[in-house]
Amino acid sequence: MKTLVCDKPFEFSMTERPRPAPAAGEVLVRIRRIGICGTDLHAYQGKQAFFSYPRVLGHELAGEVAELGSGVDSLALGEHVLVIPYLHCGHCIACRRGASNCCCNMQVMGVHKDGGMSEFLIVPANHLVASKTLPLEQMALVECLAIGAHAVRRGAVQPGENALVIGAGPIGLGCVQMLKAAGARPLVVDLDQGRLDFCSRELGVDSCLLGGADLVARLEAACGGDLPTLVIDATGHAGSMSSSFQYCAHSGRIVFVGLSKDELRFVHPDIHKRELSLHCSRNATRADFQAVIDGLESGSVKATCMISHRCGFAQLQAQFPSWLDPKNGVIKAMVEID
Repeated sequence: MKTLVCDKPFEFSMTERPRPAPAAGEVLVRIRRIGICGTDLHAYQGKQAFFSYPRVLGHELAGEVAELGSGVDSLALGEHVLVIPYLHCGHCIACRRGASNCCCNMQVMGVHKDGGMSEFLIVPANHLVASKTLPLEQMALVECLAIGAHAVRRGAVQPGENALVIGAGPIGLGCVQMLKAAGARPLVVDLDQGRLDFCSRELGVDSCLLGGADLVARLEAACGGDLPTLVIDATGHAGSMSSSFQYCAHSGRIVFVGLSKDELRFVHPDIHKRELSLHCSRNATRADFQAVIDGLESGSVKATCMISHRCGFAQLQAQFPSWLDPKNGVIKAMVEID
């Protein structure tokens, strides 16, 4: 089977590997769609935390069941499935508390172990979700949207609440959609006017603000004189994350869903006087995946409008570097294996 390996930063190689056979409780999945995530882009650039080389990237995955290991009777050959790529241990304190998304021994496909930039992938049966209604491209985007769903859940959003999303990349767009589904009023800040136009046009966001001077005053104006009570930073940029506290109202909450390898700095009196609560949001749970699937099936959540670029698996090695260039306007790239 053909497999694309990231050997080191800025270097891919297409290799041939034996097609694996599933053990008991496992499924061999024929990969059909691969969504390209910020994690993949960061790993290619050598900027991803919790990462080592060489590695097969890819964790936004959809495909079809190609072979069943013994004891697997919940799926059928040829059935379309999406992958929950977070392999948790099931016995650490996080897992025992129902927080398998931040398992102490977490192994994320495409990050800690090889992922789905391959024609076939072995996946535990209990990390697959079948759908008879969603097209493959929507299924491949569920993981990305589930990250947003989990961040919104971490923020304990309330109906009617002004909630600011900083960063209109795919994760931020997922946050926006899940905020709308929860009945909140999302505001979006980004440095790219094209991304803001997308939020307004495709997602119906009424307050899309370009970052820069006087942002605090512009946020107050957009919120009737107050600041947002929930701020979700989806940039993964240390400077943005450190600045996000100033955009949050007294008694509000901050959620960091973006991940930075750099130190974050803040002035404690500034956040102490506001009694702000800070939450980190990592990965997603099966409940978050199901919330996204329900939203896609009902039409309250959109997925494929985010796909701005496509290529076949054979072209991925050549196309991937171009997706790093902001001039190309990539929102979400989708790789097709047919």
